[in-house]
Amino acid sequence: MNAFLANLFRRVTTGVYVIGVGYGELRNAFTAAFVMQVSYDPLLLALGINPRHSSFGLLKQGGVFSVNVLKRDQLGLAAHFGGRASAAKLAHIAWTPGRTGVPLLPQCLAWFECEMAGEHPAGDHVLVLGKVIAGELVDAGAEALIYSDTGAMDGAVDLFPDDFGN
Repeated sequence: MNAFLANLFRRVTTGVYVIGVGYGELRNAFTAAFVMQVSYDPLLLALGINPRHSSFGLLKQGGVFSVNVLKRDQLGLAAHFGGRASAAKLAHIAWTPGRTGVPLLPQCLAWFECEMAGEHPAGDHVLVLGKVIAGELVDAGAEALIYSDTGAMDGAVDLFPDDFGN
């Protein structure tokens, strides 16, 4: 565990998102902070996901995902979807299916719907590129939840190496 590295990397400005995935009749969602825009033309978002994550297989099979941008006051929603894997994570949360069937959270600040456009190994994660095919700004007056606002909620402090690896 390296609290110094965890504290340092928490300064990389990033938001907090709920990623929705689906394949066939199966749907799931999980909290992520490794999301960013990488292209204007075509519109591409990149998502970092651990390939051992329970939703990775569903993402690969379906080839689609949603990025739901959380509001500053939705820390509870981030914690809910960041918890242990469960088939019932969406059971008591309002959501609607997007064009591709992936879960969209209408209570969020905004959402994007993406089709996978590629993937690349990235250390202990996989970088998934998604071509944005739809999106909506749901609450233009809201502020986004920032990763540093979540504190140690995700347990990342235990994932950092002991040093920079030099």
